[in-house]
Amino acid sequence: MNRTLFAADCLDILNDSAVIPDASVDLIYLDPPFNSNSKYNLPFKGKDKNHKPVEAFVDIWKWSDQDAEALDDLRRNPKTRPLATIIKFAQDVELMSGKQRKGTSLASYLLNMAVRLRAMRRVLKETGSIYLHCDPTASHYLKLLMDAIYGPKMFRNEIIWAYPPGGKGPNFAFHRKHDVILYFSIGSKPTFNRQFTPLSDYAISKFTKVDEDGRKYKEYRNTTRTYLEDVPGRPVPSVWVDIHSLGQTISSERLGYPTQKPLALLERIIRASSNEGDTVLDPFCGCGTTVHAAESLGRRWLGIDISKFSAGLI
Repeated sequence: MNRTLFAADCLDILNDSAVIPDASVDLIYLDPPFNSNSKYNLPFKGKDKNHKPVEAFVDIWKWSDQDAEALDDLRRNPKTRPLATIIKFAQDVELMSGKQRKGTSLASYLLNMAVRLRAMRRVLKETGSIYLHCDPTASHYLKLLMDAIYGPKMFRNEIIWAYPPGGKGPNFAFHRKHDVILYFSIGSKPTFNRQFTPLSDYAISKFTKVDEDGRKYKEYRNTTRTYLEDVPGRPVPSVWVDIHSLGQTISSERLGYPTQKPLALLERIIRASSNEGDTVLDPFCGCGTTVHAAESLGRRWLGIDISKFSAGLI
């Protein structure tokens, strides 16, 4: 498949091997709901000033009879029983704290994520990778789900995407200004192209010597030389502070979508874990930043979003 957009529940698409064959995707990036207990609206209104903004999606989860049946299905299958255990633990914690009585349910959120994350594993190649974008609201529970589905040995990084704080912040805590990206692979040798950021002026200043051809280098005690032209930059660590969120910038990228991520973030992930011609899948593609980045970098792409409005926007 090449450059295809689906307006559907990603679970329906992922479970259909006739639509997405087994082991056909090189990279999955997903930016699903975070269990924020919020409604997200688009600031687009019609000519009527009283017209309400378009609702992008609702990130409020409530336990239902259907959830109870789905949890029982997971519990009965030995392969998915660990997922049921994690979800039941979250449910017990909620019951103990009384939070579930207020109508929201972390367990319902985790159940919906678990069945979709498991379906994503089927479509990934042996050299494939998956990047799950979340935040500290549920990242610790999602990490357990990913361990159960992909295996703890396939965990590569917890990437912290930090961005500058704004506003006063909470009264009794530090500013909450970072997202979490959980990076897992399928096999032991995933596609990975190390990424670099430019050397700082201080790092460049260490190359104080010049050879007969005019090339700058620095020399160590054993007389080994490192040439400036051979250093691609500083390897990108697992804490990313050099990519600002769109909330801190006046950017032409902005489409008004409430959870839109910057193009540079997706370009880094796609460059790192895929090559030209590979297939990139975003099962919660929102306003389409992932497919935009994939297209511009010469990748094939598959985008899925349950919102027909999102599909139209893309």
